[in-house]
Amino acid sequence: MEQAILAAAEELFLDRGFALTSTVEIAKKAGCNQALVHYYFRTKENLFQAIFARKIKMFMTALTSMDQLDLPFEKALEYIIQAHFDVLASNPRLPFLILNELTTNPKRIEALKDILQNEIDLRPVMHMQALLDQEIRKGTVRPTTMMDIAMAMAALNVMTFVARPIICGVLDISDDDYQEMIAHRRQENVAIILRSIRP
Repeated sequence: MEQAILAAAEELFLDRGFALTSTVEIAKKAGCNQALVHYYFRTKENLFQAIFARKIKMFMTALTSMDQLDLPFEKALEYIIQAHFDVLASNPRLPFLILNELTTNPKRIEALKDILQNEIDLRPVMHMQALLDQEIRKGTVRPTTMMDIAMAMAALNVMTFVARPIICGVLDISDDDYQEMIAHRRQENVAIILRSIRP
């Protein structure tokens, strides 16, 4: 039942956001009464925090699972960009929820900071920065930082999914055409970033 409540809450939070979702609706969707929601999670805020933490960890784990891969820098970077893209493709409404909550609820920033500091292994990020520094010294990559690359990756990948209502609505493209566009963007976003860091 606890997992059913989490699944129901996640779907409603993604559809409506935190503020417009009630525990009554969550209970109804999960097939239980409101008392069980409170029994497992006490408050709607606790329930949201559990989902928020899980999604952030899933998102970050996709980007920080490089330490066991012995890849050259460009191949490692391609892997990260595509892993980030694939997480978004599997959770296309997630950027809306995260951006909305981080901009409208300041305490979410503290929760995010706590997750990053205490629950995510950031050594692969430092490993990538070390690989990047080596490539810069060799002259194969222009001077830049992993933060700059991450910002470019987020801009390209997230926009692909955030823009879907506009692209599909205004351009009146079918779901099949959109899926073709997604597959193309997965490769194109990698190519754009790799071109941008070359001297």
